[in-house]
Formats: sequence, structure tokens, C-alpha cells
Amino acid sequence: MVEDTTVTGTMESAGDGGARPGAVPVGDPAGDPAAQLRALGVPEGGTLLVHASLRGTGLRDGVLLDALRTVLGPWGTLVVPAFTPENSDTSPAHLALVGRAPDPAAFRAAMAPFDPDRTPCPGMGRLAERVRTTPGAVRSDHPQTSFAALGARAAEFMKGHALDCHFGEDSPLPRLIAADARVLLVDVGFEVCTAFHYAEYRVSPLPVRTYRAVIRDERGAAGWFTYQDAALDDGDFARIGADFPARHVRRGALGRGGALLFPIRAAVDHAAAWMAANRPDPAF
Repeated sequence: MVEDTTVTGTMESAGDGGARPGAVPVGDPAGDPAAQLRALGVPEGGTLLVHASLRGTGLRDGVLLDALRTVLGPWGTLVVPAFTPENSDTSPAHLALVGRAPDPAAFRAAMAPFDPDRTPCPGMGRLAERVRTTPGAVRSDHPQTSFAALGARAAEFMKGHALDCHFGEDSPLPRLIAADARVLLVDVGFEVCTAFHYAEYRVSPLPVRTYRAVIRDERGAAGWFTYQDAALDDGDFARIGADFPARHVRRGALGRGGALLFPIRAAVDHAAAWMAANRPDPAF
């Protein structure tokens, strides 16, 4: 990621199904999404981070959400990215909006502050927005890279997302790793695998940059919040995924599309090792 908050999420048009050669194939139980998820290996009572583009699957967001919750069961937890790259002053999503505004300065001055209960995440796809708006959902507090969750451990995973930390130690990702969560990519590829961002925080020295977002302060007033965090870059995520050992990945059908399932811990460990070997040394 070069521009702030052009982070890996899911657009409805994204992805080719992630049907990568060498991944472990599993059965296709007659197109029933809950049965397909079970055949893929989604565990009852587990924690699942889902990136989904539904356009090629033929599935409605409510149907897939019901299937995911059925398979995970009452003790499972579903997590999705609920990113808001529009809440920025340099991201491509923000610049596109400004470019269409009759008065860019007035548009910027009138930008609404992030509200975890109300701010939509239109770029993340229909499933993410359905999860975010489902009664009982919990959303983390980051104004640009929040997550939303449903289930038994939703509040535990979403708490404490620091405003100056996209995907590092003060984000939900380390708690998902500690919980041995799995990542499910639905009709998208590894280029949107948010878990890889956590590996970027293992780089030493950590390259940083400035980010800005609109938030409400302690008095309730809206204003621009400026902070320093890792200089994120998802430009090589597809290559990192292509080199991810096939033994960690299960591949199968979901609706009319494809899906990949893998452990988040293995993905992060692989990405960290890959970055250390292949990315330029940030010290030079």
C-alpha cells in the first residue's frame, strides 16, 4: 500500500476465485453453501476472518451470512474487514470523491467523522456491510481500517483497536492469531489478504508514514486526526500468496465461485519470511 488506507479489503468486482493450482481440493456438496463450507473445513466453534466478493458466486449476502453462522455455531465468531478508505485525505478512494466534488475544499471541510455504529464500508462488499449492520455486531474503533464481528468472541476481538494502529499489535489481528483463526477468501485472491499486513509490522526498522482521518474528539467535535503508522504496501500480496505452501490451503466451491481456507498464523509467518527475503531493506 502506497497511499494511506488503500488497504486490502474486498470489492465486489475483485478476485478470480483464488483457485490456485496445488491447493488441496475438497468436495462440492451440491451447491448448498453451509455444506460447502463444512466440506472446505470451516470448523464449528472456530474464528473466521472472511474476505468475500459475491458477484461470481451467485449467493446473496444474507444467504452466505446465514450459512457462515450456521456452520460456526453459537460458539464461533465471524470477522470481516469494515474499512473506510474514504475517510482520508490522500487515499485513491478519497481522491476519487474529491475529484467529483464541485468544491473540493468544501467537501473536505464537510467530511463526516468516523462513527463505528453508523459509518458504512461500501468498498468492502455486500457481506461485510451485512455483518456490520446485523444486530449484535461489534465494530472496532479505527477510523480507516476497522473490523466488524459477530459471535461469541466478537467484543473480545474488536476491543482496543488503537486509532494510530492499522494492523499491528493494537489491532484485532494479534488476537485472531492467538485464537488460531482461519482466513476464508471467497471468490477473491491473496491480494486482499489483510493478515499479510500484520507481517509488515515485523519488519525492522519499521518504515512509517503519516495518515489522517476525521474523528470526533472527547468533546464530540469533528476534526482531522493525524498519526504515524507503518507504511503499508499490498503490492506484492498476490506473489506472497502464490508462494504460500499448498499444504496450508484448502480449496473448494462456494456457490458458483471458489474459496480458499487457511490458518491465519501460517499465513502471517509465511508472509513475514517472504518479506524478509524479497522486499528491499527499509534501512536503505
